[in-house]
Amino acid sequence: MSSKETIGKGRDSATPEASCSRDMSTLQKWVIVCIVSTGSLCVTCASSMYTTTYPQLIDEFHTTNLVATLGLSTFVLGIGTGPLLTGPLSEHYGRRPIYLISWTFFMMWDVPPVVARNIETVILARFFQGFAGGRFLSVAGGTVGDLFSPEEIQAPMVLVSSAPFIGPTLGPVIGGFINYYAYWKWTYYFLIIWSVVLWVLLWFFAPETRTRKRQSSSAAGRPQQASRRSLSLAFRVLIRPFQLLVFEPMCLCLDLYSAILLGTLYLFFGAFPLVFETNHGMNLWQAGLTFLGIIVGMFLAAPSNPVWAMIRKRLVSENNGISEPEYRLPPALLGGILVPMGLFWFGWTCYPSVHWIVPVVGSALFGCGMLLVFTGIFTFLVDAYPDYAASALAANAFVRCSFAAAFPLFGNQMYEKLGYQWATSILAFLALLMMPLPWVFYRYGKWLRGKSRSATAA
Repeated sequence: MSSKETIGKGRDSATPEASCSRDMSTLQKWVIVCIVSTGSLCVTCASSMYTTTYPQLIDEFHTTNLVATLGLSTFVLGIGTGPLLTGPLSEHYGRRPIYLISWTFFMMWDVPPVVARNIETVILARFFQGFAGGRFLSVAGGTVGDLFSPEEIQAPMVLVSSAPFIGPTLGPVIGGFINYYAYWKWTYYFLIIWSVVLWVLLWFFAPETRTRKRQSSSAAGRPQQASRRSLSLAFRVLIRPFQLLVFEPMCLCLDLYSAILLGTLYLFFGAFPLVFETNHGMNLWQAGLTFLGIIVGMFLAAPSNPVWAMIRKRLVSENNGISEPEYRLPPALLGGILVPMGLFWFGWTCYPSVHWIVPVVGSALFGCGMLLVFTGIFTFLVDAYPDYAASALAANAFVRCSFAAAFPLFGNQMYEKLGYQWATSILAFLALLMMPLPWVFYRYGKWLRGKSRSATAA
């Protein structure tokens, strides 16, 4: 059997699924989407809230800023590795068990930092908490694919795509106030309360959305054979994200693009306080509020969904009523232009003589462009790989979170040695280098899908 047939074998078994989920009422669908999006928001907010605890952590555990930063990097690395396991498994064993089990562990790992006696405990707990929460992120996109048809998926995917990126920028805003006025462990008390409330909502209002096929009677009568098949199936689904990265150039390239953008965002968690505290004399919570620029940019991008829906409708009409996954990419085409513009704007207005609002406006342009890029990439991946949406998003999460874990480790040193202007310009040039990718796949994506092992047929 060829590799294409091996991968495609799972596709056939997934085709009839989720039909009953799409029969749910519109209200119930959106309640589920809002709950899972809030979970993504909580996880990613937890990742960056930690950065505002640095001053107190360093004083209490007598450590350095670089060691404290490892707590951010390990959490993000956990977010990236967790989905590799549960994203593919959710395609065969259901979404709800993944949500409830992973969220239970996410809550449990809120506790060790509260009772920690050394920085090593905090760093280790942060990894396992990110690992548990990361499973939640990859499955959310698959849930949207279960609930909505391709014609309806754009709007809910905007919400699901926005939450993981609004969360990190919201973290320093909330954490800045908590850690300026209270003991750093209140950061975790806040997260515990949030997590418990969300767990209750998951339990009562988020039913299973992915219908699993019943085991045949013949297989049920041969438990050993069924067990071997189950292990074989588990192995195939666990390696699927890596198969997508190796055999799907569209998947790999778009994942690298999103990785550079998320790495830049996480690098800013160290760079923003450095820039605004040094140049403008801001304190912890004031520097945290500067992230509102990125949040505002994202909120400006999110309501643009009707525009992209109208553009897609026109493209489908011009294509004799046939929809193509490439019609999801126009937001990324615009976003790819706005991102480097915002970065250059931010970098070259980082002077003490320039009012602080000017670089904040540049960061808003960056946030707007980044959300548009991610919205285009995520919806394209879900539409281009409909049977492997969770695996495609898991692969994306792994690549982008690997970059996001690495960038903060050298961000402050880069800004201090190169200067705020040229350090930001390097990030802008990287974004410029990746900008043509959505244009290339918009033009040649259908041809590439025709040669794909696992994408939807051209």
